[in-house]
Amino acid sequence: MVKVKNPEEIRDLVMSTDYSLKRIFSITAHIDHGKTTTSDYLLKRAGLMRPEDAGVLCATDFDQEEKDRGITIFTHVVLLAFECQGKQYIFQVNDTPGHISFTGEVSRALRGSDGAILLVDALEGVMTQTETNIRLAVGEEMCRPVLFVNKVDRLISELRLQPQDVFARVDKIINEVNKVIEKNQPKDRDWRCDFSKNQVAIGSAKDGWGFTLEILQEQKLTPAKIFEKYKEGDVLWLREHLPLDESLLRMVVQHLPNPKEAMQYRIKRIWPHGDPESEYYKALKDSDPKGPLVGMITKLFINPRNFRATLIGRVFSGTLGSGEAIYLMNMKEKQRIKRLGVQELTDMIDLPSVPAGNLFSLDGFICPSGETFIHSDMAGKEGVPIFEKISYACEPVVSRSILPSDPSDLAKLGEVTKKWLMADPSATFHLNKEAGEFVLSGIDPLQIDIITKRINEQVKIKIGEPIIVYRERITSQSPEFYTKSSNGHNRIKMVMEPLDDATMKLIRDGEVKPEQDAKERGKILQEKAGWDAKEGRRIWEVYNECLFVDGTHGLQRLDRIKSYACGAFRDWVTAGPLCKEPVVGIKCTFVDATVHVDPAHTGFNEIASMMFSGLSLCFLNAKPRLFEPYQHVDIKTPAGTEGGITGILNQHRGKIEALDGEGEYLIIRAELPTAETVDIADEFRSATSGRCFFGYQFAGFRPVPNENQEEVILDIRKRKKLALEMPSTESWTRFLYKRT
Repeated sequence: MVKVKNPEEIRDLVMSTDYSLKRIFSITAHIDHGKTTTSDYLLKRAGLMRPEDAGVLCATDFDQEEKDRGITIFTHVVLLAFECQGKQYIFQVNDTPGHISFTGEVSRALRGSDGAILLVDALEGVMTQTETNIRLAVGEEMCRPVLFVNKVDRLISELRLQPQDVFARVDKIINEVNKVIEKNQPKDRDWRCDFSKNQVAIGSAKDGWGFTLEILQEQKLTPAKIFEKYKEGDVLWLREHLPLDESLLRMVVQHLPNPKEAMQYRIKRIWPHGDPESEYYKALKDSDPKGPLVGMITKLFINPRNFRATLIGRVFSGTLGSGEAIYLMNMKEKQRIKRLGVQELTDMIDLPSVPAGNLFSLDGFICPSGETFIHSDMAGKEGVPIFEKISYACEPVVSRSILPSDPSDLAKLGEVTKKWLMADPSATFHLNKEAGEFVLSGIDPLQIDIITKRINEQVKIKIGEPIIVYRERITSQSPEFYTKSSNGHNRIKMVMEPLDDATMKLIRDGEVKPEQDAKERGKILQEKAGWDAKEGRRIWEVYNECLFVDGTHGLQRLDRIKSYACGAFRDWVTAGPLCKEPVVGIKCTFVDATVHVDPAHTGFNEIASMMFSGLSLCFLNAKPRLFEPYQHVDIKTPAGTEGGITGILNQHRGKIEALDGEGEYLIIRAELPTAETVDIADEFRSATSGRCFFGYQFAGFRPVPNENQEEVILDIRKRKKLALEMPSTESWTRFLYKRT
């Protein structure tokens, strides 16, 4: 285990307000492209690792599950002190996962970062997750990038390419990365990585060497020297004369912004609706340590050995003090900090306070990742920030049931599961009361496997087989339906229509949300989705990319049933009429209602009965369809094996989008239903003798083909022990209100 060698130096640099000497960044790449191996060299340079261990120890992968699987699962934070050109710098580094299952960890790490080192394997090139991570870093979180083209040794030693072919491949990778950067970068920035400007390093983390143009020129070397040394078998010479840590260090210092520089433009992403003239906005923009306190929790780290929770985040303005009380904006509660410091892998260096422009760690309470906090004295005041919701690249599309081995542990299982999902909000769970089990949904089976192993360490569980999560949607507007409560004393008339893509995106991105001020919501919907502003202010509920809208005027006693109606709407949306899968993309508007004068006749059950019947009748009369999740898949396979890959894709309802040649390898880009990916990895490996590389990226939901709709719906209904027949309106007609 890496031990903190210089805690006093780290403390001094964190407490310093000389921002020019601070860098906060993430290291991000496709799986197995070398992030953790590269991180070793930064630890070595900071004196936390022996030179001979660098590139071998993979110190930031300290979790046993990561060691067993050979992949990074969790983002690991380390603070490193460096001397560069006579100045002492502090790097606050996030080593992030590369597997699609843990993309949420990447998103959260980037929210607390100002820059990113992008890694690309010289042999595999730009893969699906590379593009995803560039989009998340550059597009979503406005983190400026630099590029490290890693594993060049493989081109020389394994493929035995000629120098000109190696140069051509590296140039192609740089160009491909820059195309993705250019597509996602802020309009007023040029963040393309240029080798001539020392924004690109080329090398090998395994062998410990790397260079930028500046370093080559200082050493009076040419790339031909590298080929010569590999031919001689003298890798140690390369490590000694072109140390990888030097090129990484210089790129970070020269090209990644310090916290104050970055917040000049990142404030627009983190708090897009803030008032530029407000005290908070000015303090955030300047990372002012003397301004009002604002920070964000970006990670809930649960120690797998003792299950102790530590919150990791960033102070964006003001100064966070040990022992003081803060107010959590989304949870709407006050909490007191018991211990404060900065994280060094598994250790915490204690500090009395942490000023703006730094990461921090604290103990004393738990809350979900993504929580904004302010000083407790400012709770309830106007104009305080709530930061923009963190954007995730994937949605939960695979589920497994989990139930306690001991039925009496059901409540404990709920508490433990909730805690682990606070650490990873990209997964969800809900209680199936009838079955006495929880249903855990995640990005893919691997993510669920990791979470359930953690849960099982605290409460023994039984785990069901992986299940694909579908979505229920409508494709046309419904007629109006007038329904009554089960006692006949309350009535509601409603109509349903598909929600437009622009509005759905606003909900996904957190710009339209339930707790929002009605006027602010109406303005956003008017400006960004073409709504009538008055209608936007009359939204009662925002849930699961669905809206429930009050389209009435001057009706009495509506406030009495609002909470019940919204609760029923949420319950109905959670499990739709086709096969109890989540409903998305609907706008339901009620245009008339009658509420009984006696509260005894307007309880939840009465309101829910007319709501469920009205919603179901509208939905089933609006051409409903079942939608299934799809994945983009990139497969890099040796020339001559592509026939086997395309055959497998065709057998699994895959759609091939492109097939490009690249030397000895071909790249196949395709789209594939998630339901078909469960065991397809083994088929890919078998067809290529294990020589192909591939990666997935969530591609959204597509309609289940017409010829398969009924079969899939009935299969899901059978699994859920529902009636084995297609749903119809007959189940709800008894609730129709007919004027007499």
